[in-house]
Amino acid sequence: MPLYADIIVNITASALDRTFQYLVPEEMKASVRPGCRVDIPFGARTVSGYVVGLGCVPLIDPARIKPILGFAPKGIALEDRAMELAAWMRERYGCTMNQALLTVLPAKKAVRKGKTKVASPAAEEPALIPPVALNEGQQLAVSAIEEEMAGQNRPVLLHGITGSGKTEVYMAVMEKVMAAGKQVILLIPEISLTYQNVRRFTGRFGARIGLIHSRQSQGEKYETVEKARKGELSLVIGPRSALFTPFPDLGLIVIDEEHDESYFSETAPRYHSTEVARKLAQLTGAGLILGSATPSLDSYFKAKSGAFRLVTLENRAVQNSHLPRVEVVDLRREMKEGNKSIFSRSLQSKMEERLARKEQIILFLNRRGFAGFVSCRSCGKPLVCPHCDVSLTLHRGAQLKCHYCGYQIPAPETCPSCGSPYIAAFGTGTQKVEGLIGKMFPGAKVLRMDADTTKGKEGHSRILSVFARGGADILLGTQMIVKGHDFPRVSLVGILAADISLYREDYRAAEQTFALLTQAAGRAGRGEIPGEVVIQTYQPDHYAVETASRQDYEAFYREEIERRGLLHYPPAGGMLEVLVSGRDEKENIAFTESLAASVRKHFAEQDAVVIGPAAPFRNKVQDIYRQSLIIKHPDRELLLKIAALIREEGKSRVQSDLY
Repeated sequence: MPLYADIIVNITASALDRTFQYLVPEEMKASVRPGCRVDIPFGARTVSGYVVGLGCVPLIDPARIKPILGFAPKGIALEDRAMELAAWMRERYGCTMNQALLTVLPAKKAVRKGKTKVASPAAEEPALIPPVALNEGQQLAVSAIEEEMAGQNRPVLLHGITGSGKTEVYMAVMEKVMAAGKQVILLIPEISLTYQNVRRFTGRFGARIGLIHSRQSQGEKYETVEKARKGELSLVIGPRSALFTPFPDLGLIVIDEEHDESYFSETAPRYHSTEVARKLAQLTGAGLILGSATPSLDSYFKAKSGAFRLVTLENRAVQNSHLPRVEVVDLRREMKEGNKSIFSRSLQSKMEERLARKEQIILFLNRRGFAGFVSCRSCGKPLVCPHCDVSLTLHRGAQLKCHYCGYQIPAPETCPSCGSPYIAAFGTGTQKVEGLIGKMFPGAKVLRMDADTTKGKEGHSRILSVFARGGADILLGTQMIVKGHDFPRVSLVGILAADISLYREDYRAAEQTFALLTQAAGRAGRGEIPGEVVIQTYQPDHYAVETASRQDYEAFYREEIERRGLLHYPPAGGMLEVLVSGRDEKENIAFTESLAASVRKHFAEQDAVVIGPAAPFRNKVQDIYRQSLIIKHPDRELLLKIAALIREEGKSRVQSDLY
């Protein structure tokens, strides 16, 4: 049977919508694959192109389809690397080759002369942080990382407590990499972190730094990419898309706050930046550093098993700076004693003290996962699925559903645990909290940092720079204010509704809660002013809350990994999540059921556990209905085979994530 290849001749982003079909010669059938570089006849010339797809159906008259001439020798290194990475992503994440290529290849949109001006990273303010001497712990960490990069070159997990000076370690390693003529990519989880990072890195390395982020114009992105491609930059900083910067001689990739969820792509290909960075490091021979005070369980599991090198920082970098003192306030008791305010009495008192001393305060409103969960304000317990140990989600019609297995019950009017009538969905917003602060502390200057106040290109940096200069007493915000910021005059952090993220319909809810609380607490006392933290919660005894209050990652890891093992959740076991889409709801459910039956049939002997189908929380988006399947098995390679089978049967209707 003839085999045909879809080939692109020029792999600019604009060319990806145009492919040409060629016949694969018999002698090449066994070795041709997406990502291969081949020579083809193109008009009167012979040119090189890349295979992006294979099939047995000719799109035009077979007599008019020309054969491939042969495999091309390795040519343009950057393009070959991008193609190989895209081909790997296609197999790993179940996307199309074009989707992978559009991700790994930066858009080539030229800057019109006189229309776009790309500001220097240091244009707003002079850099404030000169090189500092490393303490003993930081020096040992740098030596260990350099030793690993010169030896096995495994990924390095840099686990340092909040305020331990991980950034100084990064910079020391970067300096040597750059001195050798190589380039560095630094990933940060949020654009809001750009402000402080750029100031610090510009102060250390000068102007050979570029930024890539979503709020830039196409022209600004293009100019940064072209400078990187030509070797005119030594360092590029940005969120996950910066990972695909086409440096000619990449020497190091650093992923700061590696645990952060923003490193997951929500659209196809649904990749994880850490995994792609590992593959890119293998392709280039670059080193890879993953840094966090609260490493993802997956990374820490790999470090414990020896797949990663574990390097630790156990003390804060600033002399006389210590971890803050933490108080956990039981909101159930506050309610019983008549305080129905969002602020506990202890937090109110501590805020008054700080305002009187002209010290700064951060108030973190934990909203992650608040939508749809139901809990009791008297006993603090959420309603959970008895089969999956995740929270049930409130749907229309007062129905509570599990998005893992489809378990469903009517929403009760009283708490099943204690009988209290104070049971309902919970949630409040930053604007409401800002109003309450204004009434309670009328003289305080408040900055609110959320999606509404950070609109525009400079929204984040404007707010953070004002707070850093002492232009406000209180910084109020959601997740974006707790990630890596360093404000020496912050002596109090209040965490409002700390346990809301425990109620997410996600097996990682405890891990995400621990990370959020630990990171938030770590914003206090980073200078010489002692810090305090107030954690307000309905579940003070939950192990995620209790260990976060002690900043005890090891204790949390031991508890959580044991629970994951009992339920066969990653990283103790493998899990494949499949999302199936269709315009007809009943037909989509039936089709998903047929996929589940096919998996059970083909992999019955391997004991793969198939859960579902079930409707996800947003089961209808833009008139497209969705169903999900969960498949568990300890062998990740087997799950990849299952994913391939599902993609073959489901075609473009299926997306899959392997955990």
